Amino acid sequence: MSETFPTQSGTARQPTMIDVARRAGVGLGTVSRVVNGGHGVRDETAERVRTAIDELGFQRNEVARALRPGKKSSSLALVLGDLTNPFYATIAKASLEVAGQSGFAVVLGSVDEDPEGEKRAIQELVSRQVAGLMIVPDQGDHAFLASAGVPVVFVDRPATGIEADIVMVDNEGGGRLATEHLLTQGHQRIAILLAPSYYTTGRRLRGFRRAHRSAGLDVDESLVVQLPEGNAESAEKATRELMLRPDPPTAIFASTNFLTEGVLRALGELKLEPAVVGFDDFRLADMLPTPVTVVASDIAELGRSAARLLLDRASGADRRPPQRIVLPCALIQRGSGERPPSAPKRKPR
Repeated sequence: MSETFPTQSGTARQPTMIDVARRAGVGLGTVSRVVNGGHGVRDETAERVRTAIDELGFQRNEVARALRPGKKSSSLALVLGDLTNPFYATIAKASLEVAGQSGFAVVLGSVDEDPEGEKRAIQELVSRQVAGLMIVPDQGDHAFLASAGVPVVFVDRPATGIEADIVMVDNEGGGRLATEHLLTQGHQRIAILLAPSYYTTGRRLRGFRRAHRSAGLDVDESLVVQLPEGNAESAEKATRELMLRPDPPTAIFASTNFLTEGVLRALGELKLEPAVVGFDDFRLADMLPTPVTVVASDIAELGRSAARLLLDRASGADRRPPQRIVLPCALIQRGSGERPPSAPKRKPR
């Protein structure tokens, strides 16, 4: 059971290495060597120190340790969007695992498309002397990072105003892959739903257009739907409007997993079954009555690759010019994207 150490004001404080040294009957330097994994301490002495640590409930203050003058930080920072989005949560989990294997902690910052908020968060993290930054950038100018004094790796999309490492998905290739698949099924009236993103979904739209050009087809601009928000509710509303038109599309390409969810909700309510392909996989996509065909990439590898690259930069092991790592996409056929291009059939009641 750990002890409490009251201050003069009566509040409790955490035990320190001085408390451990007193309990173990050793010098402060001996405690420091044991805590930090150093050598030169006899086994019985080290065991006495560890017993005192357990009895007192002592925990090393990593923040204070990292901020000591001349001490190299053992923390990385990850700044990304909404952690309720499985995409960002997967990146965070994977980068944490890689950093942890190298003895690094990861400090998380969540800033969702707010340039000023992102800048403040990054400046705060740099002030904590983190060893490096992984950032899913917003639309702001990132030139201020050139003087940050730490390596930076951008994730999922590039930034403006600075040349730095970037690890990303082949968004354009994935968009083309999804569209080509629908075209090969015979579809010519394909709608695309786009979340408001300045880079990723814009590249997916570029792939959509390229696939049409390669097939010798013009894009029906009335089927290119730019949503006001990148959520399921916006996609649901837009899908309902598309499918109630006199000339509805026979297929829908949803450019994010949240949009795919909204598309499926609307189609379920309307009892209609056009072909559907989504970008990015999502939980239970393969368990639906008609499993959802998706274009997917290894999102965990996105986080792992970014963390590995940043660790190499922080250690000085990698001194190459800024790298651009692009992860491929793959089409997973499950049924919804393989429906024929006849007029969308109503589901049996």
